[in-house]
Amino acid sequence: MDIKQDGEAREIHIQPKAREATEDRKLLDRPTRHETLQSDSWRVLRITSEFVSGFDDLADVYPAVSIFGSARTREDNPFYQRAVQTAELLGRAGFAIITGGGPGIMEAANRGARNAGALSIGCNIELPFEQKINAFVDKAMNFRYFFVRKTMFIKYSEAFITFPGGFGTLDELMGAVTLIQTKKITNFPVILYGSAYWGGMIDWMRSTVLDEHNITQEDIDAIHLVDDPEAVRDIVVEFHDRALVTNADEGESVFAIGRKD
Repeated sequence: MDIKQDGEAREIHIQPKAREATEDRKLLDRPTRHETLQSDSWRVLRITSEFVSGFDDLADVYPAVSIFGSARTREDNPFYQRAVQTAELLGRAGFAIITGGGPGIMEAANRGARNAGALSIGCNIELPFEQKINAFVDKAMNFRYFFVRKTMFIKYSEAFITFPGGFGTLDELMGAVTLIQTKKITNFPVILYGSAYWGGMIDWMRSTVLDEHNITQEDIDAIHLVDDPEAVRDIVVEFHDRALVTNADEGESVFAIGRKD
């Protein structure tokens, strides 16, 4: 912006307006004692209401699978097309599709659900930068807190299907296998799509993490590595059918998902 002063133009720089911190950051940043007394206790009520809202919105969703992957994956990327095909196959098999509701792989999965006429769900998250719900979501939900959102993915899914992605995708993946490892949830298929992308991580787990006795072979076997949408569909359908039969055993049946097709 230029302002005239004494016949000369003087440039004035205006600082951009600072973004307001997200609710997650407000919760997790170390507070002052005054902030603790004034805000954290009341924030619990907001968190509780977000859980209640999520449970109410998804209570009738069954069966469903969650599909994860990078928000940065472009439409011309082969993994985008494979995610569309995978979600479409699962949708035609009777499964609702749950994603983070954003662009990239999430959009691809919601698009596949829409193509199949299946329920397409997007669980969006408040971020410092705007992330819009993609155009292929039928049931949209918005969350302030990552841990509430992650609970919805876990609670209402019969499988986790993970396409190539970054830290957020890895967070969802490791959260799921940790809950399975510690028996906090019933074992269900955790599927990695793309052996070329994920294979190095699995090799490292076998050669280093397992070799150091930090995980067991059973933990490795809780991850299935595939390269074909039909294989994903078959794994999920088979597990679902077995679970219906063994549901009375409180989820103690084991489904081996550690081999590569």
